[in-house]
Amino acid sequence: MTKPWSRFAAPASFYPLAGRLIPVFWLLAAAFILVALYWGFFQTPDQLGGSNAQKDYYRIIFIHVGTAWMSMWLYAVLVAWAAVGLVFKTRLSFMMANAIAPTGAIFTFLALWTGAIWGRPSWGTYWDWDPRLTSELILFFLYIGYIALHSAIDDSRRADRAAALLAIVGLVMVPVIFWSINCPDPNQCAALHQRSGLSKVDGNILFAMLTMTLGLWMYSFATTLMRVRGIILTREAEAAWVQDLVRAQARGS
Repeated sequence: MTKPWSRFAAPASFYPLAGRLIPVFWLLAAAFILVALYWGFFQTPDQLGGSNAQKDYYRIIFIHVGTAWMSMWLYAVLVAWAAVGLVFKTRLSFMMANAIAPTGAIFTFLALWTGAIWGRPSWGTYWDWDPRLTSELILFFLYIGYIALHSAIDDSRRADRAAALLAIVGLVMVPVIFWSINCPDPNQCAALHQRSGLSKVDGNILFAMLTMTLGLWMYSFATTLMRVRGIILTREAEAAWVQDLVRAQARGS
């Protein structure tokens, strides 16, 4: 008896399933992000800004925090798919890892960019070699390195294995980023990021942060599934099921 998870491990079975899931994830992404933006902009009155209207820039944290969390999470998921591909030699696993990388790179770039926008009025500088900023920048280079290495090798199977090994080595940066806040007492050092915890965040702000993160998570599912469908068609172009699909679409048009 074929188990469901093994049945959908085949690209031919996963392709139509991904097509059915994409609209659902787009709808969820739009709903969560719109709720988060509304709540963050209109239901968090002066939680950080106080009476000084110039401090309204704090609202960028709803995008900054969500993209930073997703940049680390997606890298861990990418590595998990790559490792599964190396161990079990499943084609779809490598395809999923390859499809995740661009979204992870975009989120890492947005985390760095929104952090710089936040940093200028908050810290007086767009950039500082703060441990968390530096480690997040290295994570961005890892994403770019993974994509560049995979693109540089013509043989897709060799590219999958080489890029997977690079991704696995780079996984060390995820805990480094998470634990990079090395200055619990702001009076004792000059690190820009300070130790914090969700329990210390105002309820309205926390709700907007978590809802935005859910929206970005759904966005990641939608874009990854769209991308992996393209990869499947490219790599399986000579397969009979792809030829049948092309002929069926031609008749439909």
